[in-house]
Amino acid sequence: MSELLELELQTFVLLQIGERKFAVPSQRIAELVPLAHVHHFPHRTERVEGVLLRRGRLVPVCDVSEELIGQRLLARRFYLFTLRHFLTGMEPVAIPVTGECELINAEMTPAGADHPPHVQGWISNAGNVIEVLDLDHLIPGPEPSISPLLDATVREVRS
Repeated sequence: MSELLELELQTFVLLQIGERKFAVPSQRIAELVPLAHVHHFPHRTERVEGVLLRRGRLVPVCDVSEELIGQRLLARRFYLFTLRHFLTGMEPVAIPVTGECELINAEMTPAGADHPPHVQGWISNAGNVIEVLDLDHLIPGPEPSISPLLDATVREVRS
């Protein structure tokens, strides 16, 4: 007897980078921000091109387009503020996007071991198969496998 895989309906934000669409689980999205001045620094982490000043906080801008579509973005429309695990917990990181973002409900099929680490799974939308991004693997920061452990350790030390 074959076992049926029961998939659960989840909410995702579709984003456009270049001509391709990607998805991110909605709980990992903070906000969509219009274009703003990016402050650049001479020494920077790979894929971090600078920072935005937003509501009194510095938010790193990570252009992940080279890894996802093979080239840097020439045109941008918005910054999608996503949440990534860091040593102190979840922190916002701005990702440049080239098109509108859209909120959808879909069932995600988990990615297999043969897929790139930044692909968490796949969803279907309007007849297209769309990669669901794993931000902890895509955006520079602590090793994704230890991030939740670090969060727990930081909470424990603070209490």
